[in-house]
Amino acid sequence: MAYLLSLVTFLPVVGAVLVLLLPRREERVTKRVTLGATLVTFVISLPLYFRFDPTSADYQFVEQAAWIPSLGASYHLGVDGISVLLVLLTTFLMPLVILSSWTSVESRWKEFAVTMLLLEAGMIGVFVALDLFLFYVFWEAMLIPMYLIIGIWGGQNRIYAAVKFILYTLAGSLLMLVAILVLYFQHGAATNVYTFDLPVLARYVLPGGRMQDLMFFAFALAFAIKVPMFPFHTWLPDAHVEAPTAGSVILAGVLLKMGTYGFLRFCLPLFPDASLHYAPWMFTLAVIGIIYGAWVSTVQPDIKKLVAYSSVSHLGFVVLGLFTLNPQGMVGAIIQMVNHGLSTGALFLIVGMLYERRHTRLIADYGGLWKVVPALSVLFLIVTFSSIGLPGLNGFVGEFLILVGAFQVHRPAAVFATTGIIFAAVYLLWMYQRVIFGEVTHEENLRLHDLSPREWALVVPLVLFIVWIGVYPATFTGPTEATVEALINQIQSKASVAFR
Repeated sequence: MAYLLSLVTFLPVVGAVLVLLLPRREERVTKRVTLGATLVTFVISLPLYFRFDPTSADYQFVEQAAWIPSLGASYHLGVDGISVLLVLLTTFLMPLVILSSWTSVESRWKEFAVTMLLLEAGMIGVFVALDLFLFYVFWEAMLIPMYLIIGIWGGQNRIYAAVKFILYTLAGSLLMLVAILVLYFQHGAATNVYTFDLPVLARYVLPGGRMQDLMFFAFALAFAIKVPMFPFHTWLPDAHVEAPTAGSVILAGVLLKMGTYGFLRFCLPLFPDASLHYAPWMFTLAVIGIIYGAWVSTVQPDIKKLVAYSSVSHLGFVVLGLFTLNPQGMVGAIIQMVNHGLSTGALFLIVGMLYERRHTRLIADYGGLWKVVPALSVLFLIVTFSSIGLPGLNGFVGEFLILVGAFQVHRPAAVFATTGIIFAAVYLLWMYQRVIFGEVTHEENLRLHDLSPREWALVVPLVLFIVWIGVYPATFTGPTEATVEALINQIQSKASVAFR
């Protein structure tokens, strides 16, 4: 389909314009138009999967047109096995996020809807851009809506959390911009072709040594902050806790994946020599993040903060898989990005449902909910098992593949990472036990109501995919395999040519 990627990317912008034109008093209509825009975007994105050729490692659904010819910047879009699942994850989560905000966002719904739709366009743009200049535009544009979501509709310390989020991310982004410009001029000086086009730049063999190392560090820092990797993670708990439920779901489900996606899309193919050289350091930081995130999660009294720190641990597995540079580890990392988006997104939705009922997120304020809200408790249990990595659910597939890949290249890192799964069982099951089981010790908990039809519609689609990936992962790993193989071959061939 011609212009399919442009349609998927910019349809949310059209929805935002329609919402802007609606009268403020028509809040019900605004909600329906917003939900409709996200649902239509999801439906239109489905051909990206059904018409995707899993045997091809080339970019598909490509669109390219001159944009700023004097700079060598073009409007170049495309997806491959790395990005197609992340685009679909984004379009799938957005309608659920809008539906979750139906009653929880109590003020400025029109502005909230516009901000969320613009955020969706920016996130999809990051995943489909194949021009570094265009990618950077989407990367920066996406920060503004997220800053507003945290800063306007967040909790008591929302301004602090929003400013911290934007400062951390901007610091990394500016260094990445410098590296993009250096790469642009390096390529131009060597080939006399000045371009920001990623496929062209990826074919260029950048000499190994200090220059490649510095550019790798500049890109890697931007992506490490976004993941976030230890020790660049300190903005995440504040942002997650203060953000509204919609912001937390999108932050965990999609925004954090932009960091791991950046490593795959840019660091590995552009700087293969540095990627191979510093892989042991990346393993070390990933394993520290896995264990540290799990330990800190264990002592959290706030459910939302516990889930936030668990992301540091789970994304550590993804980074570990990426830098194994073998098919098992890298395919496992890509599928684990999707798994984390589904599982942690569902956890944040359920925490949001509990907060709407009780207006507290403290574990100590709950207990005995199994008898009061059995349906919510069962779905909460499935999602918790998914996040732990129980066989038969999605988390097991990703973590198993990552550990298989890690055992082949760095056995000590794999052994230490495996302890993270044990710690995950400790902090998640202990949290679940205190919230759901036991006696009802607070009178307010006896008056809680079980899932509404809207809430069923929120959680059931996520649970279906959690089970689907766990039972038959080939549906989702299949499209990634050819791209991963081609990327590994490209890294190895370029690294053998480069000199250090």
